[in-house]
Amino acid sequence: MLRVVRAGVLLVVAVAASGMAARGQPATYPKPTELPNPYRLVEGWPTLPQNMNGGRWGEVIRVHVARDGNIWVFHRCFNVVPPGSATCINRGEANPPILEFDPSGRLLKSFGAGLFAYPHGFTVDNDGNLWASDVNDSETVLGMSAKNVAGVVMGQEVLKLSADGKVLLTLGKEGVAGNGPDTFDRPTGVAIGANGDIFVSDGHNPNKFNTARIVKFTKDGRFIKTWGRKGSAPGEFDEPHDIFIGGSQSRVYVADRRNNRIQVFDQDGNFIAAWRQFGQPSSVFVGKDDTIYVGASFPDPAAKKGELRGIVIGDARDGSLKAFIPDPSDLDKVVRGTSASGIAADDMGNVFAADVGTQNLRKYVKVR
Repeated sequence: MLRVVRAGVLLVVAVAASGMAARGQPATYPKPTELPNPYRLVEGWPTLPQNMNGGRWGEVIRVHVARDGNIWVFHRCFNVVPPGSATCINRGEANPPILEFDPSGRLLKSFGAGLFAYPHGFTVDNDGNLWASDVNDSETVLGMSAKNVAGVVMGQEVLKLSADGKVLLTLGKEGVAGNGPDTFDRPTGVAIGANGDIFVSDGHNPNKFNTARIVKFTKDGRFIKTWGRKGSAPGEFDEPHDIFIGGSQSRVYVADRRNNRIQVFDQDGNFIAAWRQFGQPSSVFVGKDDTIYVGASFPDPAAKKGELRGIVIGDARDGSLKAFIPDPSDLDKVVRGTSASGIAADDMGNVFAADVGTQNLRKYVKVR
């Protein structure tokens, strides 16, 4: 009888441990400062022309590496106001929000002026098309009208663009907030599956309908399903800030920012894991080799302003941690906004970080 009881207890413990592992929350993980940093910052990369804001960045929200190795950047038109949510309104043709660089950092192309008020989500699909979201939800910003040349308030939509800037598809209703199958409530990110399915993380904080969800469409924009709601349980979200599909298992990775976790799903929306060891995430990227990169912050009384910022690097299959790149920026100079708000890596393991808070674009190369 005692053996049976012991066996039962062991079984319960094993199931509980298995449940914790499934949710990516084992008891202990190394602190970011205990992890190695095998990366070096590339100074002076990329090269911005002097005729673009005097060669100085404003808020940079996302970065992505295309299949040809070129680096695409989505930024807020070299603007820094309002801090943390700089606007592209009235910035004109001289400040386009979409830029393409070659690997050496030379600017190749720029476009997109007049299409966005508040740039946010961005990715490049396998066919070289660009996908970008606008989270603006205000008719006026800093006293300026957010209406475009057609008289429609910009925002609440996802645009598919060709590599030359032609609008190919629109998801959502421009200027209209909603949480139905054809409307968004501040869409934060977009990811594209191998078959062309479109996944949009929806619900930048704050938003009108208390939205926090993932919306899935076919490659031609037909609604398939939605999952998630505001909350902290598995599969719920509190500001899903970024989304990526990648790795050998083609899973969906969501930066569930205000819940301080990365959530992992299959492409049907079935919950797989919730990982808190990556801190408070603003961005997530997964490479072909199953390396996961997360732009994050951690509370740290020893750090300036009580916050440690950087890029956490781990294994996208089990959530184990490998490395940490500390943010080199001086937080005393940050008014508002996160660092590594967007993140990407190329096939050689070079890491690219887009910064809203410190207003730059960084490249790291692996040195050991």
